[in-house]
Amino acid sequence: MNDQDIMDREDFQSCVGFHGHICPGISLGYRAAKAAMAKLAEYRAGDEELVAILETDACFADAVQVLTGCTFGKGNFIHRDYGKLALTLLSRKSGRGVRVCLRDGVFASEDEHAVLLKKIMQNEANEKEQQRFGELRDARSRSILRMDETSLFKTEETHTPLPPRAQMAPSRPCDQCKEPTMATKLLQRSGHYFCRACAGNEEA
Repeated sequence: MNDQDIMDREDFQSCVGFHGHICPGISLGYRAAKAAMAKLAEYRAGDEELVAILETDACFADAVQVLTGCTFGKGNFIHRDYGKLALTLLSRKSGRGVRVCLRDGVFASEDEHAVLLKKIMQNEANEKEQQRFGELRDARSRSILRMDETSLFKTEETHTPLPPRAQMAPSRPCDQCKEPTMATKLLQRSGHYFCRACAGNEEA
């Protein structure tokens, strides 16, 4: 299957529609999610059958959510801010897990791409430069879809423990702001119960 065939697929278009545009990150997330699901012989999760652990909060993550069915709302999408294009996918059914990570040196340094990206990020690119950047972005996105999986990713079985299923609990008001808060998320201070924002401990 060539790059255009993949881009025309309904599942790839769903990723693009969710994210908003085609880019290398979406292509990488698509390939990584496909690879992980194939290794585990799993299909898209309707509930919490799968757990995805993402080591990036970039474009890559959006394709993973669409293809795996793992989402923040279901509690089976976990972000670890390591800055790596890596996905760990776990199956509750089989107990198996696999980690898929981008290999080092996959992309050669492209000075033109880097210069244009910097200009766009600083809102200094003119119309011609924006068009050229789009061409480079499209070419890289397509090259990812054409690449051999083993050249693109390092894939390995993992024995990462499965996290508990999503917790549900009734709400009660924070004693300071009075906003309803999941009771298990409240922090006790001197006999009072505070939400983490009011307790000044949002990371607790």
